[in-house]
Order: sequence, then structure tokens, then C-alpha cells
Amino acid sequence: MVTLAILAVTVLVSWQAFGNRRLLERLLLWPPAVERQRQYDRLVTHGFVHADWQHLLFNMITLYFFGRHVEALFTTYIGALGFALFYLSAILVAILPTYLRHRRDPSYRSLGASGAVSAVLFAFILVQPWTLIFVFFIPVPAIVYAVLYIGYSIWMDRRGGDNVNHSAHLWGAGYGVLFTVMMEPRVFEVFLARLASPSF
Repeated sequence: MVTLAILAVTVLVSWQAFGNRRLLERLLLWPPAVERQRQYDRLVTHGFVHADWQHLLFNMITLYFFGRHVEALFTTYIGALGFALFYLSAILVAILPTYLRHRRDPSYRSLGASGAVSAVLFAFILVQPWTLIFVFFIPVPAIVYAVLYIGYSIWMDRRGGDNVNHSAHLWGAGYGVLFTVMMEPRVFEVFLARLASPSF
């Protein structure tokens, strides 16, 4: 239910912001507004607005398919509210390095739920490393996808120029793994055992 609630709120806010430039500008991450005007809420609200429908749909489809499984796991340990706080904190943690890097750059803007969605995705991969993930209709083992995703994100973050916040993807992925292991340390042992025994 929490995953569906997050999805619904994100779609609603993003949809409203598509036709309301003033709303979009108020919610996205604009570092000077945080630095000078103390609008700290932007460190979270940027995760509820998107650049366009394609951006929104890609993030929400990913959240829908993997968020339900991660929510079910997390709820047994920290409850539904705990999962909601995990998601919101993932938005914050994923964007902090970007904010610190650009906090005095008036030309920089960032938006989208990709950092938090990466956290959810990598929490899932940690638990189910051999589950097949369909990438452009091609089945890829989750752990293989994770390696390719991290490698590509690092490369593109250094290269830059595509208007995608790859840093948020990386920090979100790392946070998802770290949070899951801290919540239940035995998850890492299970991950290693499953990694050594491929099954599709």
C-alpha cells in the first residue's frame, strides 16, 4: 500500500507540475534556494516532480515492480511507516552529494525520483540477485544488471553532458544496499549464498 501511495502522490504532483511552471520551479532542487533561502524541503520535494511523462513513467514502473517486494520485506522489520521513511530518506541521501557539489551554482537544477528508485531496486537485487530483470524486453539477471548499471552510472557521471543525475543513481543504490544490511545483517550472508548458487 505504501508503494502505491508513493506512486500515486508522485504521479499527481508531477502531472500538476507539467502544466504549472511555478509549481515545478518551487519543488525541484535549485541549490541557491536551499543555500540562501533555507528552502530545505527541496532536498525531498524534487523527488516528486519529473521532467516529462517518459521520465515519470520509467521511474514509476520500476518503483511499482520492485517497490512492492521491498515493502513486503521491510514491513516485517520496520513496519509500513519505516518503509515510507526509507524511501523519503533515500531521496535525501541520493541528492546530498549533488547538492554539496552545486550548492553555489545558480544554473544547476535537478528533479526526479531516480535516486530513491535506485535505492529500492538495489535493495531488491541484494535479496534476489538472480531474478531476471527485463531491459528493453531482454532478460538480464539482476546482479548482472546491477554491475552494468553501476559501471554505466560511474562512467556517465564522469563524462557528464546528458542532463541525467547519475550521481544520485549511484548514491541511491549504495544507500539501498547499506540500509537493508543495517536493518537485517543476515541479508548479506544470504546474498553471498545465493550469489554462489545461480538460479533463474
